[in-house]
Amino acid sequence: MQEIDRTRFGYITTIVAIATIGGFMFGYDSGVINGTQKGLETAFGLGSLGLGINVGAILIGCAVGAFIAGRLADAIGRRGVMLAAAVLFLVSAVLTGIAGSSAEFIAGRIVGGLGVGAASVIAPVYISEVVPADRRGRLSSIQQVMIIVGLTGSFLTNFALARFAGGSTFELWLGIPAWRWMFLIEGVPAVIYFFALLLIPESPRYLVIKRHKEKALEVLTRLFGREAALARVKEIERSLAADHHRPRFSDLIDKTSGRVRKIVWVGIGLAMFQQLVGINVVFYYGATLWEAVGFSEDQALQTNVLSGVLSISACLVAIGLVDRIGRRPLLKLGSIGMALALATVAWAFFSGTRMPGGELVLPGNSALIALVAANLYVVFFNASWGPIMWVMLGEMFPNQIRGSGLAVAGFAQWIANAVVSVSFPSLVEWPGLALSYVGYSLFAVLSYVFVRMAVHETNGIELEDMAG
Repeated sequence: MQEIDRTRFGYITTIVAIATIGGFMFGYDSGVINGTQKGLETAFGLGSLGLGINVGAILIGCAVGAFIAGRLADAIGRRGVMLAAAVLFLVSAVLTGIAGSSAEFIAGRIVGGLGVGAASVIAPVYISEVVPADRRGRLSSIQQVMIIVGLTGSFLTNFALARFAGGSTFELWLGIPAWRWMFLIEGVPAVIYFFALLLIPESPRYLVIKRHKEKALEVLTRLFGREAALARVKEIERSLAADHHRPRFSDLIDKTSGRVRKIVWVGIGLAMFQQLVGINVVFYYGATLWEAVGFSEDQALQTNVLSGVLSISACLVAIGLVDRIGRRPLLKLGSIGMALALATVAWAFFSGTRMPGGELVLPGNSALIALVAANLYVVFFNASWGPIMWVMLGEMFPNQIRGSGLAVAGFAQWIANAVVSVSFPSLVEWPGLALSYVGYSLFAVLSYVFVRMAVHETNGIELEDMAG
């Protein structure tokens, strides 16, 4: 690689790093709830259903945000949507931190969800549209790394604040309990995200779609050099030539058959299976889950941190492999690993005994087996479905339908997330942890079948050559 190429690649990497701050915000906003549930129950008098609604409220915003963002990105640009998401994160941090009632808290979480949903679908699209094809998988996977860094950051923050205060419900600074500070602190990275976004360019493919060819050429020249930029603009125009109009949802319908394009159903399937394997049970309810099998609050929060560190390590493995062996092999390997790990967790929980107080006691080494298996599950997820689903959604759709396809797939992803997350507190009571994990294991098996039958490899294919 020549010196000038290294300079340009450094610029591309900087752009990706800024765009993926949205992933960090996504992770923090999703994971912060994990250590605040005792505070919510105490402050708002919540039962299991009420807790599930307060925890899952963010997902309403996420679904709406993902759906709107995909289409809004075709109207105001990829960067414009990310800027709006940064503002929503800041507003949510304040509203959830000062909420005086469950209704106010839910409203704040929905606002944050709008930002999470928008960031979750737009950052991968933006990254895929500014990086070279041979490094697209690697650089796009950084989004998942940042999501996990955000999750781990929230776990560390929750652990540190709870320990410093003496417990999550104890007062910390200014007479405000620690669990509220867990939300308020999110405002700091939200402000950093907003101002950092002002330093990066708009997506060149969006600029071409909006007929700002000269601006697109300027951005592409800085990214790839003048000669490559001229060729890239021609490729983008060629990909749009057959249907060069403002992107719209009707583009998702195949003009020949009159049916929804197959690629849209594949995107929806990828998005939903990523959630139906139950990953956010670990991310949202990890502390509650481990306390249910006998861990103290301090131990449960430390276990969350361990899961976060392992997740980051697994994402780095995915980054190293995604452009070498492709997307499909990683997805299939992840499905097999998750199915086995989840089945092992279920077996460990089946061996437990429910005590009069409601807690589940695991005999012998069953608690250790459950802990190891749960963390292996997290590793398999983050080495495969965690990053690869986002990589594929960001690259698999043709230019004309990328925004609309992401809107639909992103909406489906967050609806599946909501179903899993809101139902979990009730599932713990009936049919119980063991059968719940059997269900997640079965979905992992089905995800393998889905990849074998429906998913095509996208590794190394230029975005302009993606078939719809």
